[in-house]
Amino acid sequence: MNSFEIKGEYIHLNQLLKVLGWVNDGAMANDVIDNELVKVNGQIETRRRNKIIAGMSVSFNGKTLTCS
Repeated sequence: MNSFEIKGEYIHLNQLLKVLGWVNDGAMANDVIDNELVKVNGQIETRRRNKIIAGMSVSFNGKTLTCS
């Protein structure tokens, strides 16, 4: 499991997927979220702009990380 340091209070889920390079662009980020392919803290997440804060874990396509 990897980690990602959040700069500031939070990062939106779709932005995080782009920053990590797990998707090519924002449209793809929204698409994988809409298709229920992303999990936050082990639960399927469908909110594109879900605020990810320190301590939360995000999983997609066999990859998982914890935010700090």
